[in-house]
Amino acid sequence: MKLTTIDTPDGPFTLLADDGVVLASGWTGDPGVVIARVRQAERPDEVETVTPDHPEVTAPVRAVRAYYAGDLAAIDAVPVRQSGSEWRRGGWDQLRRIPAGAPLSYAGFATALGRPSAVRAAASICASNAPALFVPCHRVLRGDGSLGGFAWGVDVKRSLLDREASATRL
Repeated sequence: MKLTTIDTPDGPFTLLADDGVVLASGWTGDPGVVIARVRQAERPDEVETVTPDHPEVTAPVRAVRAYYAGDLAAIDAVPVRQSGSEWRRGGWDQLRRIPAGAPLSYAGFATALGRPSAVRAAASICASNAPALFVPCHRVLRGDGSLGGFAWGVDVKRSLLDREASATRL
């Protein structure tokens, strides 16, 4: 597995990939924090830190850079892999279908999952999401429209949502 870090307007962004498939990512320069996002049973025994131009990470790195350059859809085609229950996997797939600039409430997300009363369970899907940005859990908000939590900090969440809202208004 390969790990790399790039600079973004929201700070360092580190991603862990296996043959171009993103397992975990987030806004930190600490590789251990990103690796810890992967479920214990799935964590790699060996991780090699590589430069952003390494062939196994170039596609996701290019997508992150394109996203920050205004191509919000660039992250959509990057393959990701997370292990979890069928419910969680379905939730992570659903997160990838939330359009940029059109965030959902946790209740709306639960409804999209077909279980409108499972708001807390839907929120836990967001909280356990490892490949942040590529699976855009930042697009889910509290019912009152406030940001709620985000593993990488509410300032990053606000920045991502503002970027997406601005780009979709153009």
